[in-house]
Amino acid sequence: MKFDYEEFDLSDVRTYPLASRASKANAADFARPYVPGSGMRAWLDALPRFLGAADFQAVVAAMRAAFDGQRGILWGLGAHVIKTGLAPILIDLMERGYVSGLAVNGAVVIHDFEIALSGSTSEEVDEALGPGRFGMAEETGRLLNAAINDGVATGLGVGGAVAQWLERERPPFQGSSILSAAARLGIPVTVHVAVGTDVVHMHPAASGAALGQGSLRDFHFLVSNVARLGGGVFLNCGSAVILPEVFLKAVALARNRGVSLDGLTTVNMDFVRHYRPQTNVVSRPVAGIGRGYSLVGHHELMIPLLAAALIEP
Repeated sequence: MKFDYEEFDLSDVRTYPLASRASKANAADFARPYVPGSGMRAWLDALPRFLGAADFQAVVAAMRAAFDGQRGILWGLGAHVIKTGLAPILIDLMERGYVSGLAVNGAVVIHDFEIALSGSTSEEVDEALGPGRFGMAEETGRLLNAAINDGVATGLGVGGAVAQWLERERPPFQGSSILSAAARLGIPVTVHVAVGTDVVHMHPAASGAALGQGSLRDFHFLVSNVARLGGGVFLNCGSAVILPEVFLKAVALARNRGVSLDGLTTVNMDFVRHYRPQTNVVSRPVAGIGRGYSLVGHHELMIPLLAAALIEP
């Protein structure tokens, strides 16, 4: 059968009154121009009530509700958060009570440790890889591995071991370390290591036994923390694989023990939406019991904005 050039007859097309239609965008929800000097709260209230802006407002509301209701707020961090200079923002939130616990990957510990020691971190990989210098900073490999090995031998996890070392040794830039602040404030830090992914594993002082035992111990601590998140908030900031996987297993264990996580809010914050965080943080853990949000943007912008929105009266 061949078609031909026949115009469709529009004479009987049905229409309806515009006022009778339910519309997704309404002028009442539009943004309002910022008034100079009106402050952060006015800026937040002036955001449009759509998509990412609405999700941002919902996350702020969930975190404020958790704070007011003495519910948990657990932060998961990838290393990029530390490398973009956000430790002072996070430490301030820790001091204000907006952080119940920290769950981080191994790279976070390395960068936080180097900052505490020298006030700087993050080498130029392209320049260092060819000459064989990448990851070979002597103090990082020797001191950090020693802190882990010694601390784990006393019954600590990797997070507790490093935090305790920083608090005890008081390196020159200790005030910029989130692990040191956690030790000072009594906030638990769990570290979730994938062996071979971190530069300290390249050093002769690295102990697979200590890394494995300490990281497994930290996983058990994390499960206990996740089990107390009913009505609370979990944020995953900058970890595309490890923390989403670890968090999902922690949720599974809590559920296995019959723990209710009703009212849980989960948040993923990163430059783009990756499959694993979207599935294992935003969707699966809160299905039928809570809400999940994905806030897309640069950490160095989004986390300070979130912090300002939380602490503005």
